[in-house]
Amino acid sequence: MTKKVTITDLAKLAGVSVTTVSQILNGKEQRFSKKTIDKVNSLQKQLGYVADFNAQSLIRKSGKTIGVLVPNINNPFFSRFLRGIEDEAIKADYVPLIFGSNNNKQLESRYVFESVKRAADGMIIASAVSDLGYIDNVLSQNQIPYMLIDQAPIHKSDMVDVNNYHGGELLAEYLIKNGHTRVVIVTASKPTRNMKERLQGFLDTYQEHQIVINSEQIIETELTKKGGYETTEAVLANKPTAIFAINDELAIGLYRGLGESGLSIPDDISIVGYDDIDLSEYVTPKLTTVHQPAFEMGTNAAKLIINRIENEKIENQKIALPISLVERDSVRKIN
Repeated sequence: MTKKVTITDLAKLAGVSVTTVSQILNGKEQRFSKKTIDKVNSLQKQLGYVADFNAQSLIRKSGKTIGVLVPNINNPFFSRFLRGIEDEAIKADYVPLIFGSNNNKQLESRYVFESVKRAADGMIIASAVSDLGYIDNVLSQNQIPYMLIDQAPIHKSDMVDVNNYHGGELLAEYLIKNGHTRVVIVTASKPTRNMKERLQGFLDTYQEHQIVINSEQIIETELTKKGGYETTEAVLANKPTAIFAINDELAIGLYRGLGESGLSIPDDISIVGYDDIDLSEYVTPKLTTVHQPAFEMGTNAAKLIINRIENEKIENQKIALPISLVERDSVRKIN
């Protein structure tokens, strides 16, 4: 087995001190000549030297890492959210440890423990965790600050907020304006706070217009394209003129199911989604939805957790981000 290259080996070959190598490789190179900098960087690449993470963590008493737990890495919304976290974290020299729980209780627990074991300085949790009390206990006992995205916080904490209730209102008003009084809602079987709020905004708006939506018109399923696809039969049994899918993934699954049932969107049936993922512009017809600033949610979540890590006694932080209705081609106006 090849012997691991150390910083001492690199310093000896470069003919400089270990301190000089450390400062150059950590971006503190102002006081050194270009020749020395080039020599150290060249040898570092040639030898494949990488600093010992554990040793660095012990010295600075920080892993410079942020644990991030999301329910589904494959969901385009969370892909954008994670890109936002990465973009902001790297500016502050932090590395995100990204975990996808698939809404599995065992995976949730394991990944929280892994974040603690790997010296995470803080955590961003966007997964619909099964036992927040337990997770709060684990992280609090290990003095790891965390923030929740799209879930009801179990104590006052930092928050990146978007007005999901208003998003539900926007979609309801839009469908009502276009004549849709007979609607079906497809939602998650285990909804997080954000989804409950957008559903409530939708229901309240229909009620204000004295239009009844009964329990048979609310269908629960797995929060995936497959989940949406598999609800097609139950949706059509209600004979709606329009469908509100609680997120775009469900809507896109329904596109396939409706097409296989011989129905055309929006001529035979209208549909709206929520999130404004990339795919919503590339399905046919383009999907009307509510835009959520997923990337900005990620950047702001990273800013807040890093600020909390580095200033633990500051007041609770809250950032509110705007949403908007994106009117495309999936809704038909009816009499």
